[in-house]
Parts: sequence; structure tokens; C-alpha cells
Amino acid sequence: MDNKFCCAIIPTYNNDSTLEKVATDVAQHVPHVIVVNDGSTDKTGLILDNLQTHFKSQPICFEVVNLLNNKGKGAALEKGFERAASAGFRYAITIDADGQHFAEEIPLFLEAAGKYPDSLIVGARNMKGDGVPGKSSFGNSFSNFWYRIETGLQLPDTQSGFRLYPLEYLKKARFFTGKFEFEIETLTRAAWQGWHIRSVPIQVYYAPEARRVSHFRPVRDFLRISLLNSVLVIIALLWIRPRNAIRRFRWQKTKRFFQLQIVSKKNSSLHLAFSAGFGIFMGITPIWGYQLLLGVTLAHFMKLNKAVVFIMANISIPPMIPIILYTSFLMGGLIVKNPTNISFDAISFEFVKNNFYQYLVGSIALAITAGFLVTMLVWVLVALRRKNLLKNKKKFMT
Repeated sequence: MDNKFCCAIIPTYNNDSTLEKVATDVAQHVPHVIVVNDGSTDKTGLILDNLQTHFKSQPICFEVVNLLNNKGKGAALEKGFERAASAGFRYAITIDADGQHFAEEIPLFLEAAGKYPDSLIVGARNMKGDGVPGKSSFGNSFSNFWYRIETGLQLPDTQSGFRLYPLEYLKKARFFTGKFEFEIETLTRAAWQGWHIRSVPIQVYYAPEARRVSHFRPVRDFLRISLLNSVLVIIALLWIRPRNAIRRFRWQKTKRFFQLQIVSKKNSSLHLAFSAGFGIFMGITPIWGYQLLLGVTLAHFMKLNKAVVFIMANISIPPMIPIILYTSFLMGGLIVKNPTNISFDAISFEFVKNNFYQYLVGSIALAITAGFLVTMLVWVLVALRRKNLLKNKKKFMT
């Protein structure tokens, strides 16, 4: 394996009972280990000094990054990622210092990275196994549910700290959480950015409760995770899902859509033309925020082509709004006999508010005019297109 292929990052906070074994085991599988000491107050510092001395005589680069104060797991991981990226590594494996994971499973991640380049690999624990605390199993199921809502993807374990990250993704990412919820945010935003996310099954060990070290604060951290999921769901619904739908609507699909919805003989030319004209009419009609909802609803009851109505009603997208407002105001001035001179740059919602009657009359007139013109234009174009297709079909058959 290339020495710059992958390193390991171990964030630790007061894990002096397990840290030495975890670090030593990890060093057997990767050539470069970065331990981020997140402001520990126990014997962690002494253990790390001893480990550095130990590894000086071995072909292992053992590096320690010390944070003066406890910042949280997310902040510790980010420091580790920064160091790994500056050292030129392509991937970084993260593993918790509490002994929950088994370092001998690191080759599973390296194999998956070779098979699925530039993927984020998550170790999937069996959370239904013996010895798994009920609250941990519930928390993971809870996290998995919200992850599916936020991304549309299903993962068996979204809270595992045993992962392999492509550092190229992390170089471009900016995160707003710094504690336990950081790992949920990284998974969600990686999916939003189109990175492939895969899972590999791993073992998990939970020490007896008397010896278990956990820094998870049930009430405070659960509230933080819930708040994060609420924010991510809102972003997903208002931005990510619509953006992805637009990205998927590429030329080939556009061409196929028009073949099925417009060129095909499912609807008459006049029916399609009226659907297009009605969509334009609804898109310009001054009921901002409700054009699409009302237009598609009315199209259903009028038995129009709802897909065509929906697409044409999107004429009121932001770049077109100033043009629609300006033209509406000019037409309204002609109708109410108030031909006030106004420059295009002066058009704003505030201006429209102060001259609302003129705008209202003009926008309705513009909606009717544009709807009629589009109806006529689409009628002619669809009729000609179908005529040419029929002519070519007959020519082919002869």
C-alpha cells in the first residue's frame, strides 16, 4: 500500500484505560497514526509521550495533536483531518479510543476503498447483538430514520465512529457542528454533495457498564442531535430535494419528456397547447407563491396535461420576475391611462406595492395575452411536428 494512501485518526478525551492498546493495534495496519488529544485531564498526556518514544524506533509515524481545552469530538476530528490533508494523504480512517472497535478490521476499509474509490466507508455495527445497551440501539435507529428523511438513503449505522473518509471531500466541506453530532452532519452533507457512501459490517465491543467510559450526555447531546436533524430536514426539503430534482432533469430526460407528453398522440394538439397557455397564464397571474399549487390543482379538474402546466407555470422563476413586473406595470399604465415613465432598474416589490392597482390590472392583462400567444404558438408547433413525424413514418414504410 502506498504510504500516502491512508492514515488513521484517533480522537481521544480521557480514555487512558484503553488508548494505549487502541493506538498500538491501529499502528499495525497503517503507516501513519494521528492522535488528537481533546484536552484530556487524566493520564492521556503521559501515555501519548510514552507511545511517541516507543514508535521512534519503528517505521511508524506516530503524531500527536494537542488541544488545550476540550472542544468536542467533531472539533478533534477536524483537526485530525487538517493534519492528514496537509501530510498528503488520500484517505483517513477514524476509530474511537474507547476500545469499542477492533483495529484488525481496518483492512476491510482499505479493501472497500480500493474497490469503491473516493467513497466514504462506514463501519456498520450489529446494534441488535448481545451486550449492546438499549439506549445505544435506540439512538442509532433514531439517527438512521432521520438520515433517510434528509438524504433519501438508507444506512444500517449512521453513528459509527469507525469510518474511512476521502480527504478530498473534507477539504471542500464546511461544517457547523463540533461535538458528537458532527459525524451525523458529515454523512448527510457528503450525500448532498454526491459522494458515494458505503457500509462494511464490523464487530463492536461494549465494556461492562462499570468499566465503560462514555462522554455522551443523554439530555444535552440528544437535544443537540435533534436540533441538528431539524435543521438538516428543513434544508433538505427547501433546497436539496428541489436542487436534486432539477439536476436529474437533464437533456435526455427532457427530450423523452417532450416525446411522451407533447409529441405523442396521447393528447390532441389543441389540448396540449391550451395546457401550455394555461400554465403561462397561472405563472404570471399575481398570486405569488401559489401559482404552481393552484395551477396544477385547476389543471387536474380541467383535465389538462398537469406536467405541461407545471413546467410552463415556472415562468415566474426569480430571473424572470423583474421582467414580468416591468411589463405588467407598462400594460397596466396603458389600460388605466397612466403611462408613467419608469426605468427597468426602478422596478421593485416596493414600487409595485405603491402602484398596486396599475400592476394588478397590467399583470392580469399580461397573463391573458401571454397565455393566448403561447397557446397559439404551441398549437402550431405541435401540429407541424406531428405532421412531419407522420410524413417520415409513411416515407419509411414505403
